[in-house]
Amino acid sequence: MRQITESQYQLALRRVEELLPEVSEDMSPDDPKAVELAMMSDIVIDYEESHYPIEKPTVAELIKDGLKEMNLTQKDLAKELGISTTRVNDFTTGRAEPSLSVAGSICRILKISPAAMMRM
Repeated sequence: MRQITESQYQLALRRVEELLPEVSEDMSPDDPKAVELAMMSDIVIDYEESHYPIEKPTVAELIKDGLKEMNLTQKDLAKELGISTTRVNDFTTGRAEPSLSVAGSICRILKISPAAMMRM
């Protein structure tokens, strides 16, 4: 697929905004407006992925977010893992990364996807 320009992207984005209120879930996927919305959306998504990529979170960010989400402290996690709070702090500050087995336990405790932890 060829690269689109910024002005083409802006045009596609405006068209998506125009079509959204006109297309409903109960419409046939073959309806011309539904087809056009899908095509314009694909153009917008491709452009944004190419020009505005979203960085994957670091292991430290995943652990910090997981602790917050599970309402746990570093001390709580350290106790669950059977390691020191200092070691958990090393993980949350990015000074160190957990071993594979510890990472697996962190994923289980904090309900983090192993793929995310492996930055896939």
